[in-house]
Amino acid sequence: MSNVQIEEFGKLPDGSAVKRYTLKNKNGVVAKVIEYGAILSELWVPDRNGRLGNVVAGFDNLAQYLRGHPFFGATTGRYANRIAKGRFTLEGKEYTLATNNGPNALHGGLKGFDKQLWKGEPVPAKAGEQGVRFTYLSKDGEEGYPGNLNVTVTYTLNDDNALVIDYLATTDKTTIINLTNHSYFNLAGSGDILNHELRVNADRYTPVNDQLIPTGELAPVAGTPFDFQQTTKIGARFDQLTNNPRGYDHNLVLKRNGIGLEAIAWVTEPTTGRRMEVLTTEPGMQLYTGNFLDGKLTGIGGVTYKQHSAFCLETQHFPDSPNHPNFPSTILAPGETYKSKTVYRFPKP
Repeated sequence: MSNVQIEEFGKLPDGSAVKRYTLKNKNGVVAKVIEYGAILSELWVPDRNGRLGNVVAGFDNLAQYLRGHPFFGATTGRYANRIAKGRFTLEGKEYTLATNNGPNALHGGLKGFDKQLWKGEPVPAKAGEQGVRFTYLSKDGEEGYPGNLNVTVTYTLNDDNALVIDYLATTDKTTIINLTNHSYFNLAGSGDILNHELRVNADRYTPVNDQLIPTGELAPVAGTPFDFQQTTKIGARFDQLTNNPRGYDHNLVLKRNGIGLEAIAWVTEPTTGRRMEVLTTEPGMQLYTGNFLDGKLTGIGGVTYKQHSAFCLETQHFPDSPNHPNFPSTILAPGETYKSKTVYRFPKP
């Protein structure tokens, strides 16, 4: 049995119904996830006074998602982040992907996992947690990727105020895979995120060219704007960044002790007291500060998504890894199982 709330969120143009699943814990934290894109659409977290606020960008109706959005809350794949020129070679064969970011492939292509209808089902209830499991079959050749890929993404909300995201995948042909959740956070609920305080356990980063494609170097963060090893306001060093528009859109190389689940990032919003801790099994994390948000989208509660009104901490393997043998491998072969876990935890203020 499960006490997850299920309701219809809307219908796709072909008439397919999209369900929304609401998870709630004993502290009042609420997470809402939908079958379209396996998207986290809302996440309500208490501030220091116990007032709930939605801390992720999203919409309260399906029509807005279908009109297009910058991956708000989405499960991105088959390959999150960028692949240069939409090309890679695997087992001696070159594959050409759908390109949707200039000449490059981004977050799975023109119709990536973020635009697919996943099948959801509540996870059988356990003490102190609620969950929903999404499954999707990415067929051989979809967006140019090889292999039939069976993917499972499970969201679990527990009484420790942690939203746990588990990824699982298998393939019948050697392929590449890199999955992440693309939630845009604002722990104040509105306004900009420049004064959010961030610490990341990352001592290197992957420098990029003018198309945000890694050069292949793993460079030290020391002495650069990418050094968040000590708690720093997110916007404190925007004037040192050269990309246009200004802001972060860079992969940080996490300083890990092993391959298990580790705490790697901490965020505090001073005015509300809300805090977020990120744990992951992944080797990297893309820090993105909503540089391309332009105020044209309005979401939950009438919040307008302006430039720098949200940030992303996308746990991941590195961008363009298939074209950089020195990066951690993103290859998945038949008989292997892809597993990844990321946790967004909100300690009581």
